[in-house]
Formats: sequence, C-alpha cells, structure tokens
Amino acid sequence: MRTGRRGGSVNGEPEVSEELTRRLKAYEGRAATVAAVGRDPVNEPMIRHWCEAMDDSNPAYQGPRAVAPPTMLQVWTMGGLSGHTGRTDAYDELLGLLDEAGCTAVVATDCEQEYVRPLRPGDEITFDAVVESVSDRKSTKLGTGYFVTTRTDIRAGGELAGTHRFRILKYAPARAPARASARAPALATVPTSDRRREAPEERRPRPVVNRDNAGFWEGVDRHELLIQRCTGCGSLRFPWLPGCSACGCPEWDTVEASGEGRVFSYVVVHHPPFPAFAPPYSVALIELAEGVRIISNVVGVPYDKVRIGMPVRLRFRRYDDESVLPVFQGVSP
Repeated sequence: MRTGRRGGSVNGEPEVSEELTRRLKAYEGRAATVAAVGRDPVNEPMIRHWCEAMDDSNPAYQGPRAVAPPTMLQVWTMGGLSGHTGRTDAYDELLGLLDEAGCTAVVATDCEQEYVRPLRPGDEITFDAVVESVSDRKSTKLGTGYFVTTRTDIRAGGELAGTHRFRILKYAPARAPARASARAPALATVPTSDRRREAPEERRPRPVVNRDNAGFWEGVDRHELLIQRCTGCGSLRFPWLPGCSACGCPEWDTVEASGEGRVFSYVVVHHPPFPAFAPPYSVALIELAEGVRIISNVVGVPYDKVRIGMPVRLRFRRYDDESVLPVFQGVSP
C-alpha cells in the first residue's frame, strides 16, 4: 500500500508529494560514495583511445610529458560493468525511494566539471561523492520526477584534482496519447510468420527526445526517415546534430531517405538478456544509399543469416500504441 501511495504522489496527490519531497530532501548532504579508488591509474592507453574517439590531436596529450585531457576527469572514477565500489547505502536508499514512487526511469541531464590540476599517467585516483541536491517535483516532456545532483571530489595522490557535478532525472514516464496513423499499418509489409516470431513480448524502451532530434522522431511517426542536410555546404549527417561538423554552419534542412541500404557491420547479441529483447538477435550498422549510417535491427531473416553487404529495405514497425521504430528488412540476393 505504501508503494501505491508514493506512486500516486507523482501523479498528483499534493499531500503525498509533499511528504515524498521532504523525505527525498533529507538525503541532501549525505555521502553517496566514500573513499572510492579508481580501478586503474591514469594511463596512456586510455588517453590515446579517448583522443582517437574525440579526434583530438593536441600534442599536450602525447609524449613523455603528456597530461590527460581535462574532460576525462570522470573516466577515472567509472566502475565499469562490474559496478561501483564505495557507494553508500544512503544513495541506494534514495534511488530506491524514487523507484517505489514510480520514478523508475532515469536520464542523465547535464554535468559540470572544475579542473584544479592536470592528471598525468601514473596518478592514483581516489574520490568521494555527496548528494548535493534533490529538486522539488518537476514535470518534463519525458515525465514527472526529481532531479538528483551529486558532487564528486576527485583526488590524485591525496591532492584535489577536480570536481564533477552530475545531474540525473529520475521520473515516471509520461504516456503519450495514442496517435492514429494515416498510413498503412507498420507491419503490413512483413509476413505474418515474421511478425509472430519477431514481435517483442514487452514494450521497447522509449527514445530520449530532445530539441536537437525531435524532428527526426516526428518524421518516424509519419513513417519518414529524415536525414539532416547542411544548407551551408550540403553535407548530409546522421545522427542529428545542432550544427555541421564539416563547415560549422548551424542552418540545415532535411531530405527523406529512400529506404535502401546495406549492412555495413553487425553484431549478434546472445547475452545479457534485456526486457523487451529476446536474444539472439542482430543489431546492424546500416549504410543508407545516401551515404550516412544508422544503427537498427535487421528483421525478416534469421539472425545467423545476416551478412556484411546484405541489401536491406527500411520498414517502420509499431511495437505498441506509443512506439514506432525504424527497422530494416533483409533482402534475399
């Protein structure tokens, strides 16, 4: 019964909401992580991988006197797939309280970093974190929930090297009104046998829609796969970005993809299982005829028959009343 009342608080019971907010704010100032140790010292391979991924050739990050890029500050504190060490019961209790209130979804919203001194290969990292703030209840396009901000102080050899503030939104997903499509049903072009075999048992996770990609998802709702086109230099780009990486122009329009493409690369997922996904299944990087690439599922063919170079055609698959996603139908040669 208690869980139900908390869940009701997110949906508009003022007195319960006030009580929940009071309990949440009691965690402000409490430790989230204590005396945690970085899994690895600051090291050259991770610096090199970062710089290659970011296309950053700054000479300060190379050679015998190299320093780590300042923006890698959080990297040295990450727990990896095995999880974090040093996290307190208080932080887990805070997240658990939000879960019980119906705020089961989470999205990172922003971070803020302050750099005190450069980190160099060989530095041993330790860090502590505190719950800096919990907001009042907020209503967003994603849903209603609470912003939780943690502040992490990162040290090298016991000396403060930087501070990292990280904010998440824990929220109860909003239910969008069902939309009637003017087009044919999303699965009309997929044989009935394929629909039964490939239909997920649970709803797909919802994409995070923001001001930079909202136009893309609006196009998907209309069964259009839209590619951004820079109006400055004409370059096509995907995924959607606020500006052109080729010329820097912030202005753009869109072109609709023809839907033809080929498998550029792929993986077959066997483990771990996730709700709404039943392994094994294939996830592919599709190169569209227009030259850009998109990650999606290959459907209509067995997972072990997907091959690099396989021709595919765009389909729009409706998973429930709220979710339409682009997928690609394998085409037999």
